[in-house]
Amino acid sequence: MRPYASRLCAPLLLLACLMIKACGNSPVDTEKALPEPFGDLSTVYHGGAIYTGNPDQPVAGIVMVDTRGRILDVVGYLEAETYDLPASAERIDLGGAFMFPGFVDSHAHLSGIGERELSLDLAGTASIAELVTRIGAEVQNMPAGRVVVGRGWIETGWPEGRMPKAADLDAVSPDHPVILARADGHAMVVNSAALEASGITAETADPDGGRIERDGEGNATGILIDAAMGLMAPLIAKPTEADLIAKLTTGAQVYAQRGWTGLHNMSVSAAEARLMERLDLEGRLPIRVHNGLDPQAFDIAAARAHGTDTVTNRAVKLYMDGALGSRGAQLIAPYADRPGERGLSLTSDAELRDYMDSAAEANVQLAIHAIGDLANRRVLEACEETGLCEGHRWRIEHAQIIAPQDLSRLSANDLIASMQPSHAIGDLFFAPDRLGLDRLEGAYAWADLLAEGTVIAGGSDAPVEVGSPLIEFYAAVARTSLDGFQGAGWHPEQAVMREDALAMFTSAPAFASFQEDDLGTIEVGKWADFTVFDRDLITIPAEEILEAETVMTVVAGDIVWQRAE
Repeated sequence: MRPYASRLCAPLLLLACLMIKACGNSPVDTEKALPEPFGDLSTVYHGGAIYTGNPDQPVAGIVMVDTRGRILDVVGYLEAETYDLPASAERIDLGGAFMFPGFVDSHAHLSGIGERELSLDLAGTASIAELVTRIGAEVQNMPAGRVVVGRGWIETGWPEGRMPKAADLDAVSPDHPVILARADGHAMVVNSAALEASGITAETADPDGGRIERDGEGNATGILIDAAMGLMAPLIAKPTEADLIAKLTTGAQVYAQRGWTGLHNMSVSAAEARLMERLDLEGRLPIRVHNGLDPQAFDIAAARAHGTDTVTNRAVKLYMDGALGSRGAQLIAPYADRPGERGLSLTSDAELRDYMDSAAEANVQLAIHAIGDLANRRVLEACEETGLCEGHRWRIEHAQIIAPQDLSRLSANDLIASMQPSHAIGDLFFAPDRLGLDRLEGAYAWADLLAEGTVIAGGSDAPVEVGSPLIEFYAAVARTSLDGFQGAGWHPEQAVMREDALAMFTSAPAFASFQEDDLGTIEVGKWADFTVFDRDLITIPAEEILEAETVMTVVAGDIVWQRAE
């Protein structure tokens, strides 16, 4: 059964809901013996509007949770006004706040989120000049030869109108190799010291699936695309176990604070999968994690041995192409702003079919990165030619640029679209230049995909983006930049309804991780995973969504984060 986009009853519509008796139910008698999987009554949440995501009971007033962390009962909004709260349970007064099913980020990178918090974060850098200034300050008093590593810059909106180059960095860092990844993780800029230390010269060939950007004389400019970034690997210290632990635990804590009850964690190494089992058993991973392993960790049977009740290892992450901003996304027609380029193929058609054969046999979920319209078409063609995609809940990660005639082929092939709404409100500042306006008709086409019956699991791709549930929800329903801008080619008709946006971050992620029987809606028997905000995301003006704050994050009945009073 596919997830539904619940048609919610907002408080202003409660009277209508009540008239059709959609918001009430008969509470169970908690004095009676309770069947499995229930335990004894533990906690009662009350005092606020509760959006359940359940079309049979869209809004509730009280939720009861048992000692095992499952939902024991859901009391209707009208009945809650006169309902006698059990004296034996802990009472959590929402204080007028708004509870939702737990928000889940369907595509993020947990260790990268933690790394961003712990290392040189270049997000928000406003120009090449500012980037150079920040690197100059970073290397000041640093011993010569030490490598500087950072991430998060993106040239969109920079006054220089271009990516940085080695020459920009050399003046302030002649003695320190500098390696700075673009926000999307598909490009980096390095200085001349790093090029020299890694042995990159004019004679160095482009690696398969990568590109060394060059000037008119064939010399490396300092920009490395996709697989070419691997040439810097010898200069970057391999993270220790302590480093990985710090990144994973920090990332999980940040996500709990933002209101996420879970994330689908992409490009996970075998070492990370093993560590997450240990950290969860030690009580140091407060949120649920559904891992998409690197192909190098394709031994899914071994990985599954490291799963827990909140950490699952069932998926493998593949890459068909690169990113649009760095011109690595694979396109049917050349880039409008660089006619000689059509992007990069990171997985061949033959390799993809081999992965599909192996995954189908082992009952492994494939999560396939495809951004460009050609990369997406290649996945669709492989599904149709092999007949292997149906029934496995395989996913296309990003699905950003799809030829309009191909949109219906996702649902026809039983593919889930794992999409990140914030990519649209960022990419659309440069996507018209990369693609031309005509090819934006099938770009970030959420409404059209939903109309075709495609399940869209919403995410953020953090640390590429901020990783805020509020920004992602806003982007899905407003489809404007954070300051309300909407330019040519943004296709406002692709924005979604509030209830569809809620499903994208609740019931759809549950379906996309095979957990719809336990997660995704607030219903009796499911895990008590809740996200509580101080504002009603369903009814407030779109611009006010960005002003909302997380009040509480609950996972399996435990409050894993709560705003200080």
